[in-house]
Parts: sequence; C-alpha cells; structure tokens
Amino acid sequence: MHKTNVSSELTKPTVVDSPLSSRNRILPALQKLLLCPFSFPKWGPLKPLMEATLPGHRTMNPCPVWEQKSGCVYLFFICVRDHVTERQQIVSGRNAARLCFICSQDAGCSWSELRDLTEEVIGPEMKRWATFAVGPGHGIQLQSGRLVIPAYAYYIPYLFFCFRLPCKARPHSLMIYSDDLGATWHHGRLIKPMVTVECEVAEVTERTGYPVLYCSARTPNRCRAEALSTDHGECFQRPALSQQLCEPPHGCQGSVVSFQPLEIPHGYQDPSGQDAPTIQQNPLLDSSLRLEQEAGTLSQSWLLYSHPTSKKRRVNLGIYLNQTPLEATCWSRPWILHCGPCGYSDLAALEKEGLFACLFECGIKRECEQIAFRLFTVQEIVSHVQGDCTSPGRISEPIQN
Repeated sequence: MHKTNVSSELTKPTVVDSPLSSRNRILPALQKLLLCPFSFPKWGPLKPLMEATLPGHRTMNPCPVWEQKSGCVYLFFICVRDHVTERQQIVSGRNAARLCFICSQDAGCSWSELRDLTEEVIGPEMKRWATFAVGPGHGIQLQSGRLVIPAYAYYIPYLFFCFRLPCKARPHSLMIYSDDLGATWHHGRLIKPMVTVECEVAEVTERTGYPVLYCSARTPNRCRAEALSTDHGECFQRPALSQQLCEPPHGCQGSVVSFQPLEIPHGYQDPSGQDAPTIQQNPLLDSSLRLEQEAGTLSQSWLLYSHPTSKKRRVNLGIYLNQTPLEATCWSRPWILHCGPCGYSDLAALEKEGLFACLFECGIKRECEQIAFRLFTVQEIVSHVQGDCTSPGRISEPIQN
C-alpha cells in the first residue's frame, strides 16, 4: 500500500521532495504549490499534517478530492495498526486498516479533526474484507455533484461455518462516494471478476452528452485494466485488459484525468515560443478533431494517463493521450516525461490555464529516491504523442523527449 514564461521552461522537472517517498512516511505532509502565470512553479515549506493521525496507527495512501461548490478539500487516507503489514492482514483475513479523512475550508491552511468512516462505510461487510485502501492519487467530483474516491479491498469470497478463508482473498477496485457534499459516505460494488488493485477514475462525456465514468486499474496481468460505469461509479461493467497500456511485473499505480480539448486560454506561449491564439480552437488539435468527426467518434472529453512504459521494470514515465475514451485501443504512443527509474504518479488538469501537472516518483538508481513535479501544455502533449487510432491494437515504441 502507499501512500520566466509558460513555455518549454515549464517542462523542466522540479524536485519537491527528497530523499523519501511519501508512501514510506509515517505522517502525511502538505506542500503547497504557488503557481503564478508566466513563472516557474514555487513550492511552500513542507507541513506535517498532525491532524491526519490515529494513536497506534500509521497513516498511508493520501487521496484528496475537491468539492467545488463549497471549496472544501477532503483528504482521505487509511490508518493501519502499527506493526501489522498488508501481507499479515491478507493471510489472517483480519483487517487492521481504518478509513479516515480530514477536510480544509481554506485551501489547506488549516484542517479539521480526523473523522473515522470505517463503520459508516464498510460496517458488517468488514468480515469479508481482509484489508483495504484508498488511492493513492486523487478523487473527483462528477457533473452530478457526487464526490468519488477510488479504493480497493481484498475480498474474502467464501466463509466456512462463519470462519474466514483468507487464502481465497482477492483484491478488487471499488469507489467510495458521497451525494450530499461530504456529509455521508458509501461504497459501491467491487469491480469483478478480474483482480484489480490501485485505481483512478475520470468522467468522460460521450457524443450524446451522457457522462460515463472511466476507471483505470492496476493489475498483475502485464496490462492495465479498464472499466466503465454508467451509474456514477456505483457499479462497473466487466473490466477488460488494455493491450496498449502495459504493466511492469506486479503492476504499478497510474493516474488518469479527463479534459475538454476544444479551447485554449489567453496569454501563454506554445513550445516554439510563439504567442498562442486566444480563446479559440487550438490549431494543433484541429486535424485530430476533423479525423474524429469523419469517423463519427467525436468525444467531448479526452483522457490523459501517466504510468511507467516498460513491461520489464518501473522505468520511463510516459504520458498517453486518448481522444476517443469510449472506443477500444485508441491510446496514443507515450510521450516520455522522465527517462529512468520512476514509480507512482498523479496528474492534474488546469483547463482554464491550458496546463497539466504531473507529480511523480523518480530517481537515478531506484524509483522512489525523490518526488518531482512537471508542468506541460496541451500543445506539447499533442505534438509529442502523435498517436495512431486508425490501427487498433497497435503498440508503438515510445517517443523520448
């Protein structure tokens, strides 16, 4: 479990944490990003969140979600009993994790007391869960207003005369959600039958305007699992393996975000240093949109996905683009954002600014020597990925930047 100007200068990675990875820390920490237009990103000082702790437990797997109406940030995490490993919980069938969150109404300057949701959300089903976790990564708010936190649980399918059979426990992804702006929380159904672990979700809009929730989940099967939900994450269709999105041995966490591709904002420059057009269709995207229109598959939402690109080990963090998220085998070849060892990552879309951000683990010898941060533009993505959705199932060699 875990845990100048806006142009080509923004593509330089910024080290925000070293040498320990956040998923190895006992306490979660907050490091605020100060993003000013036409300047390098600046980070504030590291601030341990003492509110996110339970006595006798270690805090793991941070997963925030922002409620747009109130401006409240909910930071979810698990608190695991000290000296109890994930493997011990799976083997014994006895969960030692608690589902918790804290919230902030002032953009992280102050935080509420910890709230333990374990009984409220899981309750008597805990006898079937050997252990569980949220994230790590981010949650999202849907168009409907629902707040969604990605999670997974090691589910025990069989009981023998009320006794657990933990040897049969298998992990499955699921969603934890709230329909009342965070007042109460519930969990959806397990994504079955495939083994899926850490996941992230993004809401995409099909041609009819109907929203669909897309889930990308880690698997041990050397390929990423994908699943769709038409009921806001309560349940998902049977997952399928994506032959275009590889997994290293034992898999790795990955991140996904959706965005609207049709407009670009005022006042930033494209990678060549030329002023970008203001509030109009991005010329770099026009040809792609025309191809979609001709094929009859125009989507109102596109997807970005970050993950190591090697099948053999966790190296070469790639950014993939999908211009038709509801069509199979339409992921682009990856743009290599970082060459060398890399691990967990998390994406964010700043659509009004025309920017994307990626926070990721990386290093020289090992993937979790430091945490780096990188900003890039819509134009950079399209100019680098050059995907070919006309050849379903084709997997191309990565393009290195």
